[in-house]
Amino acid sequence: MSHDFQKDISGCGLAGIINKDGKRVSGSFMIKCMCLMNDRGNGLGAGFAAYGIYPEYKDLYAFHVMYDELGAQRDAEEYIKKNYHIEKKEPIPTALVAGITISPILWRYFVRPLSERSERETAGLQDDDFVVRTVMKINSEVDGAYVFSSGKNMGVFKGVGMPGEIARFFRIEEYEGYIWTGHTRFPTNTPGWWGGAHPFTLLDWSIVHNGEISSYGINKRYLEMYGYKLTLLTDTEVVAYLFDLLVRKHGLDVLTACTALAAPFWKRIDEMDENGKDTMTALRMVYGSALMNGPFSILFGHSRGLVGFNDRIKLRPLVAATKGKSVYMASEESAIREICPNPEKVWAPRAGEPVIVELES
Repeated sequence: MSHDFQKDISGCGLAGIINKDGKRVSGSFMIKCMCLMNDRGNGLGAGFAAYGIYPEYKDLYAFHVMYDELGAQRDAEEYIKKNYHIEKKEPIPTALVAGITISPILWRYFVRPLSERSERETAGLQDDDFVVRTVMKINSEVDGAYVFSSGKNMGVFKGVGMPGEIARFFRIEEYEGYIWTGHTRFPTNTPGWWGGAHPFTLLDWSIVHNGEISSYGINKRYLEMYGYKLTLLTDTEVVAYLFDLLVRKHGLDVLTACTALAAPFWKRIDEMDENGKDTMTALRMVYGSALMNGPFSILFGHSRGLVGFNDRIKLRPLVAATKGKSVYMASEESAIREICPNPEKVWAPRAGEPVIVELES
C-alpha cells in the first residue's frame, strides 16, 4: 500500500520576532527562519523589515529608494533636497550574489523635513503627513523611482529572489533589530518585481502577507479618497495604508483597527449582547470599505510592537510562540522551532483574532 504525502503550502511564507524588552538580535535569526520555508516561495520576491537598526539616526526618517535609472535618481533627489535636510545619503550596502544578476539602483537617505519647503501648501503639515505626501508623490510622479521604506530607526530590504539570496544581497546578518519580519513570495495574480516584494511599508508601519486581498479594488478606492496613491501593483499595499489611516490618522487602537479590517460576519454580530452588537455594527458601517475580504494571514510591524492576524475563517496558516521576553509568529511551527527549539507556549491564533505584542517600555 502506497501513501502519497503532500504538503499543503497555501502560498507565501512569513515570520516575525519581537523582543519585548527591546533587546536587539542579529538578522541571521530571521534568515534561518525564512530559509526553512523556501518551498513556500518561487523566487519572485522576498524581503525583511527590521526595527532598531539605525540607532545613530533614530530621530531621522530613513528613506530606502529604488531607481530604474540615473535620471529617476536625479529627479527624486532634487525633490528631496528642496524639502528635507539630508543628514546622510549613501548606496544601500549590497553584496554580489550568483542568483541576482539584475537589480535596481538602491540608495538610502537619512532626512528631516525642512520648515521652509518648496511646496508652500504643505507648510502646515505635520512631519509624518509630509513624509506620506513625499512617498506618494515620488512613487506616482517620478518615473522609475520608488520609496520602499520611510520610517525612523527601521528599514526594509526586499527584492526578486529567494530569502537566502535577498539576505546575502542586502547583508542582513550585519543588522541588529528588536523586531524582525521576513517574507518569501509565491505571486499568483500580481507581477513579481522588486517593488512588489514584501514587506510593504509607510512611515514605521510594515506589512508581510500570505494570501490574497480580494477586496483590493474597494479598499484602493477608499484609500484614494484620503489621498493615498497605490502604485506598487500588489494587493498587499492596501494593508499598510489602511493601518496608517485607521491608527495614525483616525486614532483607532490596534485591536479596533484589526477588528475593522477583519470584522466578524453579521451572523456573529447578531449573537452578541446589545453593547457588543451596537459597537460592531457601527464599526462595520463606518469602515465597510476598509474591510478586507479573501484569504490572508498578516504580520503588521511598527516601532512599538508586532501584530499577527488572519482572515475571518482562517484560510491561511499562522502560528505563534513565546519564550521569555520573545514572541515568534510564522506560517509554520517548524520555522519558529528552527530558531527557538523549546518554546514555552505554542498556539494557532483563532480566525480574525489578532495577537498583539507591544514593547514593555
